[in-house]
Amino acid sequence: MKRKFVIASIPLLLGVLCLAIYAMIGSSVDSDGTLHEPFFLIPIGYLFFFSGIIAMLYTGITSTMKKIRQR
Repeated sequence: MKRKFVIASIPLLLGVLCLAIYAMIGSSVDSDGTLHEPFFLIPIGYLFFFSGIIAMLYTGITSTMKKIRQR
């Protein structure tokens, strides 16, 4: 696998990792009704996930365009 695809897939893996960590940590409610949850991991996870998808699409399209031009 080329290095550019590995670099483009890092945000995708980070997004999945953030969502998995959120699921593992979970949430809890104190006796006074205060909710404790790592809510910040959800938008960060989605941001990484979708930016990774866009990076992979861009890398794939540009590499196929270069292959087509070389023929």
